[in-house]
Amino acid sequence: MRRDTFLKSMAALAAAGALPMTAQAAANLKMMIPANPGGGWDATGRALGKALLESKVADNVTFENKGGAAGALGLAQFVNAAKGDPNAIMIMGAVMIGGIITGKPPVNLSQATPIARITSEYNVFVLPANSPFKTMADVVAQLKKDPGSVKWGGGSRGSTEHIAAAQIARAVGVDPGKINYVAFRGGGEATAAILGGNVTVGGSGYSEFAEYINAGKMKGIAVTSGKRLKGVSVPTLKEQGIDVEIGNWRGVYGAPGITAAQRKALTDMVLAALKTKSWAESLAKNDWTPAVMTGPAFDSFVDDEFASLRATMVKAGMI
Repeated sequence: MRRDTFLKSMAALAAAGALPMTAQAAANLKMMIPANPGGGWDATGRALGKALLESKVADNVTFENKGGAAGALGLAQFVNAAKGDPNAIMIMGAVMIGGIITGKPPVNLSQATPIARITSEYNVFVLPANSPFKTMADVVAQLKKDPGSVKWGGGSRGSTEHIAAAQIARAVGVDPGKINYVAFRGGGEATAAILGGNVTVGGSGYSEFAEYINAGKMKGIAVTSGKRLKGVSVPTLKEQGIDVEIGNWRGVYGAPGITAAQRKALTDMVLAALKTKSWAESLAKNDWTPAVMTGPAFDSFVDDEFASLRATMVKAGMI
């Protein structure tokens, strides 16, 4: 084969994503983070970006934050602007699925391309440091007395902390439809509201509040795991007689309309990043649990999550 013909063939294969990573030039990736800075999706995206660079599958990673509507605003922008782009990725997870179910946005997750589930995390409920309440039992007592007086602060409607709050109400005999839930566009806004005493109780992924709990600026009163988290003194809801357990997973999607080869190339990039030292450090720092899943298994998982969360939300009186 002539050298120029060979080079053209190699270039065509690389463009299609059909060459192994070692034979391709490292990518310039564009990452949509469908939340404001300071929350779990933002931390996940930045950590993954760092790992992608460390693994040398990417030469550059640029980030765009677009918060609101449980990620639906960012999803809409991603779906409309990134169609067919093999270098575009988006952070997503259980919160986005919950938001789509409750908000019914004009775009749907099925329009984008599943790449991988990467982590799972449990939520923690906290009180402001100056709260007159001390325990979840105090919160529940007030909830039973006057549901609307307990202001729950957390992520967008349909987030795992929103679902958990509704489930707590239902578990203790309170109409979930009467809970007073205040949705924030990002973790930073929710944190500021809790620190300022503007909500009664706040909820988010444990990693987002850990530093404030450790510093005594927030008081952890319950986690949503089935068993106590390793190295964490905060009791579970189940330990306190409230039969609620719910996790929060996060993943990565690619743009609409990419080819199977391009999807595989992105999947290989993400998997390479998850093997790096910096990613291992991020898992440990943020108390994230590895939960890697790709391919058809991830496709089925997302479909099952839609069905499961919808059933849970109906049962909890949210929809």
